[in-house]
Amino acid sequence: MNPRELRADTPALHEDVYLNFGAHGPSPRYVVEAADEFVRSHEYETSTRNDPYEVAFDAYDRVRERVATFVGADDDEIALTESTTAGINAVATAIDWEPGDTVVRTDLEHPAGTLPWQRLEQEGVEVRVVETADGRIDLDAFAEAVADARLACFSAVTWTHGTQLPVSDLVDIAHEAGTFALVDAVQVPGQLPLNVGEWGADAVAAAGHKWLLGLWGGGFLYVDRTAADSLLPATVGYRSVETPTADPYEFAAGARRFEVGSANPAPHVALAEAIEAIDEVGVNRIAARIQELAGQLAAGVPDDRLLSPADPESGLVTIDVDDPEATVDRLASEGIVVRAVPTPDAVRASVHAVNTHTEVEELLNALESEWT
Repeated sequence: MNPRELRADTPALHEDVYLNFGAHGPSPRYVVEAADEFVRSHEYETSTRNDPYEVAFDAYDRVRERVATFVGADDDEIALTESTTAGINAVATAIDWEPGDTVVRTDLEHPAGTLPWQRLEQEGVEVRVVETADGRIDLDAFAEAVADARLACFSAVTWTHGTQLPVSDLVDIAHEAGTFALVDAVQVPGQLPLNVGEWGADAVAAAGHKWLLGLWGGGFLYVDRTAADSLLPATVGYRSVETPTADPYEFAAGARRFEVGSANPAPHVALAEAIEAIDEVGVNRIAARIQELAGQLAAGVPDDRLLSPADPESGLVTIDVDDPEATVDRLASEGIVVRAVPTPDAVRASVHAVNTHTEVEELLNALESEWT
């Protein structure tokens, strides 16, 4: 499969110029059909020969295995979650925090990576924010911030600028200080290669409804098996323990302790199908195509208006305009879909491999009035 064929299989891309994959990636037909077929089979064929719990648990196992292969992990290091936010919260609430403990984050984090720590602040935990410049982080400043911290949370690709943070370096710095390293990787799967083993992080939260073109509700959480032993989830259910009927119960080994009960497997069945499609096209091929298209977009934006790197590091390209919300509305009326971001106050286009050079040119032509 090539990007053109993937585009042809995605109905939402047949009319508008869709450039908002960093928020939501419309799904190909077969991804939706995989979820639909699972639900139909699960609900219509339930019988003495087709136990619904057994079918669901088999689906969970297959998806965990598929996700693990895709991100370079082992099956027992993957938990199936609803979203990146759910994964970050699962880790945040599995630590026995004490007043005076410190969490470190950057000023580039999405609300998924800020709100859980705001809540902890109310319980006496200090939240230390590392300031950045133009989507870049100073490693010395980060090292100073994490020197006495219990946990550091940071993005692999910033949703604000589309820059890639040096994840492995940040993880090493955190670990040298004895700090737990939690990575928000939601902007990575489906547009850039991902190998959690190379990062070395304790936990990585992500989801499939953006660049992977999966459905909402298909998230996943990687937890290093050693790190998992130190985490006690705030929720417990029959999927998170070794033996549901045991008293006292024992949390399951590895990441599965973060799964709880009868979650709908359909979004995760769709996630596995989406991964198959992305793998068939090839992540490296997708990354190269994104680089080409994002480069075309960046080259067409005046230097004083471009807030992302001139040589893009992802498909996220952020552009300064006078009134971002009004610009987004105007572009939508012209059939071009982008979004506004609050920090920096700008518009952001998210270019995927399924986009075309013509679409990028249409966006540039539509934005020309913003800087002339």
